[in-house]
Amino acid sequence: MTRLSISQAWDESRAVLARDGKLIGTVALALFVLPGILLNLIMPTTRSSGSEPNPWLLVALIPILISLVGQLSIIRLAMGPHISVGEAIAHGGRRILYYAGAVLVWTVPFMLIGSALYAMVGKDPQHPSAGAALGLLAVTAIGVFLAVRFILISAVASGEPVGPIAILRRSWDLTAGNWWRLFGFLLLCMIAAMALLFAVQSVAALIARIVFGDVSQLSVGGLLVSIASQLVSGFVSVILFVMLARIYVQLAQPTHADVGVPNSGI
Repeated sequence: MTRLSISQAWDESRAVLARDGKLIGTVALALFVLPGILLNLIMPTTRSSGSEPNPWLLVALIPILISLVGQLSIIRLAMGPHISVGEAIAHGGRRILYYAGAVLVWTVPFMLIGSALYAMVGKDPQHPSAGAALGLLAVTAIGVFLAVRFILISAVASGEPVGPIAILRRSWDLTAGNWWRLFGFLLLCMIAAMALLFAVQSVAALIARIVFGDVSQLSVGGLLVSIASQLVSGFVSVILFVMLARIYVQLAQPTHADVGVPNSGI
């Protein structure tokens, strides 16, 4: 078990961003910001009624998959050694199926169980079933615990030539003994991200209303708000995934000698 130093990871992340910030920013703009803006513009604001399948859900999968490639690409750039943007994106594309598989393996069961319990509680919100309510709380608590233990699956997927189950196992091993440090790091990131996003969205919406008078989805004002929101989201994502890359390198280095040279093969 390696004791994690968040301050060391932060210092290394700043050095990475100072050295390769332009390259990482290019990836973020192409794979985080632009797909997010397009999705905001084309997704309908009204929900489909009835049980008919919503084709827009399939459309939404495209930017999600693109963003997963972006995550792996940024992590690859942050791990070193230095490669080009094209090589990083190609690496992310080769590893995306294994990464997505690892995410689905542990999240889908929780989503199904949580949805079922939530539906049971929602039948009578004023007098919910005690068993369903306690079950929902338990699933939430377990989900938070596992989210921290599996926080490094993106870094493992980018840094090691292993499959979905091995990715989960590796993240579990690396995070052993560091749960509270990682939980604190993740909590601070979430709070800072929400506060920053809320502030920027509020200011952008105010400016858009003053200048353009309309912030609806397909208006110029709405486009301004969407661009501002996606830029902030991209900025936060870059910091998060660079930090995860450096945390992974720090925890894996004693037992994974070739961590600095990720292999995209499998």
